[in-house]
Amino acid sequence: MTNIGAGGAAPSLIKASLSRTGKWAGSVAFISGAVGDVLNPLAPFAAYIALVAAIAAAIIAIAIVLRLVLAAKALPALLFATSAAAVAGGVYAVQQETNSQNGVIAGLVPAIAQLQQSMGIVSEKVAKIEQTVTQTQKTVEEVKKSTDTVVQKTDQIASTQQQQTQQGAETQKTVEAVKQTTDTLAAGQQQQQVQAEKLQATTEQIAASIDTIAKGFAQLAAQGGAIAEPKRPDEFYHNARVYELSGDMLNARRSYLAFAGFDVDAIDPYTRFATLLRVQDGKAGAREVFGQLADKGKALSIKLVHILQFEDAQRLDKLNAFIAANPDYAPAYFLKAQEFSEDRLGSQTLADKRNEAQALTRFISYEKDGGLLKYFVDQTQLADWLDRSRSRLAALGDVLDPARFAPSLTPMRSNQGWSMTISLPEPATAISWRLGTSGPFTDTGFLAMKDQTTGKPMANPSFELPDSTAATTIGIKYLDIRGRETGPFDIRFDPDAALQQGDKQILDQFWTSWIAFDSGGNHGLVYFTQMLSYRCAIREVRYSLNGPALDKSLEIPPCDKKDPYAIPYDAKGYFKVADSVKSMSVQVTYTDGTKSPVREYKRQ
Repeated sequence: MTNIGAGGAAPSLIKASLSRTGKWAGSVAFISGAVGDVLNPLAPFAAYIALVAAIAAAIIAIAIVLRLVLAAKALPALLFATSAAAVAGGVYAVQQETNSQNGVIAGLVPAIAQLQQSMGIVSEKVAKIEQTVTQTQKTVEEVKKSTDTVVQKTDQIASTQQQQTQQGAETQKTVEAVKQTTDTLAAGQQQQQVQAEKLQATTEQIAASIDTIAKGFAQLAAQGGAIAEPKRPDEFYHNARVYELSGDMLNARRSYLAFAGFDVDAIDPYTRFATLLRVQDGKAGAREVFGQLADKGKALSIKLVHILQFEDAQRLDKLNAFIAANPDYAPAYFLKAQEFSEDRLGSQTLADKRNEAQALTRFISYEKDGGLLKYFVDQTQLADWLDRSRSRLAALGDVLDPARFAPSLTPMRSNQGWSMTISLPEPATAISWRLGTSGPFTDTGFLAMKDQTTGKPMANPSFELPDSTAATTIGIKYLDIRGRETGPFDIRFDPDAALQQGDKQILDQFWTSWIAFDSGGNHGLVYFTQMLSYRCAIREVRYSLNGPALDKSLEIPPCDKKDPYAIPYDAKGYFKVADSVKSMSVQVTYTDGTKSPVREYKRQ
């Protein structure tokens, strides 16, 4: 590589380069500066050219010094770059000095200014294009945003459609499941219908079977004697009765068990068998045998008779549960009635009588259209049950009428207050009362004597109230002989009406004391003192002498409710009559509007 700094070679090399490239390099540099000046309205091209050329000249010079390139080859480029930097830099300096926005040449040459104007039009167009491009960019961005929104909405719609599709699938599954369930229910209903028809047919067969057994049993009973080789249920039942009546309890027991093996749903064979078992094995033994039969068989009659082998309260609870589960099993009502009967209890309360009557009434209600025949093999047993039911209902009378067996109160007024006497429809072991419809009850206590029915102290049937008691409701309740509470019963108490009713009752009962002629040796006087004492029940007293004309009236003072039986001091309870008066007719009109019969009193 040639050394640019050795001896005199460098100057000669520079001169050679200037001679070869100086002319065209200077021309090109001048043209570049001129073009940059002319284009100055668009941008400071002169400054750009000067900067680029200076950088290029510096790079070339460094490369020559570092011998990275041959000086001979690089000097032309260095000269060109230096020239361009010098010319363009000079032009830019003049522009800055003259503050010429359109360039130096345009200020000197008008044609160049016109050229710049043309270039300005282009520039405006370019600006418009740029503005259009900018607006287009904004539009594109808005479109992009709209597109994004549309995409988002599309995604949402797609998601919704997917959910709807899933819901539709689930709905379809649900519809199919419902259809399947409906089909299953329909099949189940059809199966239930078939089963019901079979059950109805079975019931009819059982009824027909029991009817056949009953007829066979009746025929065998008419013939008498045991069947040597029994095979049918009626034959075994017949033999059981024959052996039982003859005292052969072992063979009777075997025959009853053989009959039970047919699982016939008839009540009378099992009640008779249970009676035999209780005699032989006691109630516990009968309960054990029928427990085993009830576990093996399906006949409700066996289960019912098994219940009857339990003790008292437990038996009644099980019987009620059986009736609740089988409300139309008629024999259960007759057997329930026996739990409340006088034969079973010895003495009955009103509640016992009502329970017995209700059960017997229900039992007899099934007699219509032969509804009881299907439960009995021996029709004489059914006839016995019906006769006993009718007889007991006749004896019980109208016990089911609640109005006929409610407690009552009899108020009795004195000058000190009210004495209330309670009348109960049955013996009671305790009685209590209260004023009003709420609040605690007060016991009446006991009398100093025993109740012959219960053997316990007799409950006091009365209590006292002050004379200031206003109209109110009095509640009454009591315990029956089994300790069961009955009531409360609300009874209306009106003091005014009670006073009038009480006085009227006394006047009607003791009417012979209304009038007294010549009492106490007072000849010529007629006394009516009793009517004055009970005047609170009297509205008017009409009378007549020696005939029924009733043309006169007695003067009766008004009622004093605070002291009703005291006769006012100024009241005159008598009047004079002549010796010619031989009789007196009297009629009382009561405060309730009723009238007494015309009473005649003869003078002695």
